[in-house]
Amino acid sequence: MKNITVLLLVSCIYSITINAQNTNEMYHSKVQTLDSTLSTLYAVISGEKGEERDWELFTYLFHPEARLIPTGRNEEGLFDARFLTPEGYIDRSGKWLVENGFFEKEINRVVHTFRNITQVFSTYESYRSEADDVPFMRGINSIQLLNDGERWWIINIYWMQESEANPIPNDYLPPN
Repeated sequence: MKNITVLLLVSCIYSITINAQNTNEMYHSKVQTLDSTLSTLYAVISGEKGEERDWELFTYLFHPEARLIPTGRNEEGLFDARFLTPEGYIDRSGKWLVENGFFEKEINRVVHTFRNITQVFSTYESYRSEADDVPFMRGINSIQLLNDGERWWIINIYWMQESEANPIPNDYLPPN
């Protein structure tokens, strides 16, 4: 019985290792450049109503300690932030994205890099369907990334939606 238990344990560990290697090989090209990492981020959360998202790829983009930080007014009318793990974001928003359809498209990018760290102000527009002409929302994603020498990791995404009282500054909009 003890030999069977050990054999099953070794088999499970081997299977997990092979699956992790396959995931790394499958997704590694998507995090080789800053552009491929950001393009993948926008693509993986976007999809038509009823279209499942690739949450395995989504979580692969993020450093193990990463946070997603939406901001907005709280019940008292003050600006506040919520701190989510990638899994927390999936739990909070995943079902809604599929049920409603959602496309987030980058329309402008401002990048600042110092050696292996990069800060990106990525201006976005959001649509319910890829066929829509008019966005229902716009905003800015402040994305912090790390290049460890082998790949890019998203460390944080900190974002705010545009409002009438808080329009996106021209410096973060596409040139006319």
